[in-house]
Amino acid sequence: MHATLALIIFCLTYALIISEKVHRTVVALLGGMILVAAGVLAQENAIEHIDWNTLGLLVGMMIVVGITRRTGVFQYLGLLAVRFAKGEPIRILIALASVTALLSALLDNVTTVLLIVPITFTICDKLNLNPMPFLVSQIFASNIGGTSTLIGDPPNIMIGSQTHLGFVDFAVNLVPVVLVIFVATMGVFYLLYKRKLNVNEDLKKSLIELNPIDQIKDYGLLKKCLVILFLILFGFISHQSLHMESATVALTGAALLMFITKEEPEEVLLSVEWPTIFFFIGLFILVGGLVETGWINSLAQWAFNVTEGDFKLTAMLILWLSAIASAFVDNIPFTATMIPLIHQMGNLGGISQEGLEPLWWALSLGACLGGNGTLIGASANVIVAGLAEKNGIPIKFIPFMKLALPLMLLSIVISSIYLLVFYL
Repeated sequence: MHATLALIIFCLTYALIISEKVHRTVVALLGGMILVAAGVLAQENAIEHIDWNTLGLLVGMMIVVGITRRTGVFQYLGLLAVRFAKGEPIRILIALASVTALLSALLDNVTTVLLIVPITFTICDKLNLNPMPFLVSQIFASNIGGTSTLIGDPPNIMIGSQTHLGFVDFAVNLVPVVLVIFVATMGVFYLLYKRKLNVNEDLKKSLIELNPIDQIKDYGLLKKCLVILFLILFGFISHQSLHMESATVALTGAALLMFITKEEPEEVLLSVEWPTIFFFIGLFILVGGLVETGWINSLAQWAFNVTEGDFKLTAMLILWLSAIASAFVDNIPFTATMIPLIHQMGNLGGISQEGLEPLWWALSLGACLGGNGTLIGASANVIVAGLAEKNGIPIKFIPFMKLALPLMLLSIVISSIYLLVFYL
């Protein structure tokens, strides 16, 4: 009974989110609370399924970015990008997407979009451009770039912590295919928007002639923000050896920045996207209902039964199942379910840890890249959608999916070829 109810509530909630007739935060939170009220999940279990590490990371970085925005550095970087691209919109789009992908690999994709999206709005405002293509390209770039390293995306962090695989292993094995996927994806954006993005020549010329350095409003505050951002970056890269979760790094940085800048907490906390935070809380509880009632475990177990122990087929099924599931269900609990099942398969088949590596790469590529499939498939997507809505430019679920799903499937096709050629 509880299993059926959990699935029905999840499907109804998802249908309402897609319809966009009610705000997604209200829908997700209501769906989660109905699960608890109906007894499908006890309140304690519901709280356990909320990924506080993700939420802490989001809140911490939103605070840091909110304070940093006051220095004018985003306007400075925006004008710098315009100059670098000589005012050509399609070049700016690809340049910003490239920076997004690189930073997503070095920081993480959520932190990166929090830094890049304000710059994007500044550029588009100054050039009278529709920011939508830029935002969508950055969603893709953040998830693609985040796939390439241990710290870029939560599924990779989870895989790394449960295996012998480290930062270098992820980079060596995943960077080559990620580069191909990124180039292919940017090629599609180039073809789609090359002729659609036009700027008035006089406006372009006037912007190129502006001195970016004039945009900096507070050098003292900027120095403090840059020091904290550097410390946070160091913390993200070395958090495993420091035995600190990414949320601890981000929240410590945020608290330290508020302390040294003496900012009023009431004003600073207004920069936190609270609707996005509560959307995640509702979504985590909804997926927790599927986990507790056995739906996700049954799906993963079915996948292994279908392959009948064929290693190559198992790898392909993990890749595609992870991609499709992660487009519609948060990839964190799905990854958490798949990890012990992959370990168990290795035990049953007498496969060493090294022998299981292709399956870990399949899970990583599927879970991380699959998040590009829909607007709620990954944390970065939801963050960008929240920021866009706050700026009066809502990203609609269905129009996004019409572009995103085919591009996501293209990335999984490329991943399949890569795994088959080099690992299977």
